[in-house]
Amino acid sequence: MMKLILVLLSAMLCMSSTSVNAFAPSFPTAPVRSATLQFTTPSAPISTSATSTTLFGKKAARAQGNARKGKSERVKKVKDDVIEVEATVIESLPNAMFRCTIDGAPETQEPVLATISGKIRKFFVKILVGDKVTIELSPYDLTRGRITFRKR
Repeated sequence: MMKLILVLLSAMLCMSSTSVNAFAPSFPTAPVRSATLQFTTPSAPISTSATSTTLFGKKAARAQGNARKGKSERVKKVKDDVIEVEATVIESLPNAMFRCTIDGAPETQEPVLATISGKIRKFFVKILVGDKVTIELSPYDLTRGRITFRKR
């Protein structure tokens, strides 16, 4: 019994005398602050100028969209497997299909059968005969395409 008490006392003495705590985190901890609150007034006015911060995820995408709002040029994702050409609508067909001639192509080339892309369909952009459009052609079938933009 006496040995047990002696071992416990020595263990307690050892833990209290050393600064190492077995249950403490291995990184240095910040000093503990007191619970009293101190309110101070700023000596210099707070600057409202924009600071450069790094944004991630949705906020970064929204910031890019907001930066593009004032610009008049069209920003578009680059696709590797698509051929983009300028064309003129020569005939309107049912089911949002159009027959288009590619600008700068020889007269012997047959017209491209093009349909409306999803964004143009979503925003109800009207395409009429004679409109200049941008068409995406698949490298596998150059006679069919997708109208992705109507020129103003």
